[in-house]
Amino acid sequence: MTNLTMDQLRQLNMYSIYVEQPKQKLFTLEMLLDGEQTEDVLNVVQAVSGSPNRTVAASYFMRRFGMFTAMQFYNLAAYDEVWNGNKEHLHFGAKEEYGKLAVSTFALEKDWKYVEDDERYDVIRRVLLEECNAVIRKIRTVTSVSPLTLWENIFGFLLWQYHVLLSNPGTSAEARADLNMLKDDALWEGIAPRSLFATYLKGCEPSALLNTEVRTTCCFSKDVPGLIQCGFCPLK
Repeated sequence: MTNLTMDQLRQLNMYSIYVEQPKQKLFTLEMLLDGEQTEDVLNVVQAVSGSPNRTVAASYFMRRFGMFTAMQFYNLAAYDEVWNGNKEHLHFGAKEEYGKLAVSTFALEKDWKYVEDDERYDVIRRVLLEECNAVIRKIRTVTSVSPLTLWENIFGFLLWQYHVLLSNPGTSAEARADLNMLKDDALWEGIAPRSLFATYLKGCEPSALLNTEVRTTCCFSKDVPGLIQCGFCPLK
């Protein structure tokens, strides 16, 4: 068991991730990955978010999951920790944010585990393959949303986090090592023929892409009631 620092808890909360149990439970990661429940899960996401259709709901959820993914990489670089719990322990619940119900993530504090240096590559691959890729593939069995849209929903948050981590002397070395792994084509074997994150970065440093139209797809946030067009949108 690990004791998360106040900074970790603050960062998690800023990204709509909480360590207590949700008061309004919606579903778990295990339920989402269960082919018989995936459609029901997206219908719940659509209802809570007010999305006009399942495609927008899928993209909305992937942005929320992208925040969770970004926080894993933040904690990996800053604290050598990632979430490594059972899928039935990762809950998604309805929580009011800025006066509107949102789908938030609830990850138990005990499930954040220490990562040894020689485990980092395997841990990063597990997050990409068994979490991100697994969720994207399952979502696409019940909606026609583009896989690139869903990956870019994750990458937007990673872009910001690596800008922050690389700018901090206390985390820059670890962040650089992790970023180099994410740009390694071999890490993406079984997911894509080359690193999707390297393709997204286009050979640039994360800081150079802030406030640019780095996305090639629209995330549909403009179509979710209460949200606005994201800063990376190619439709501007």
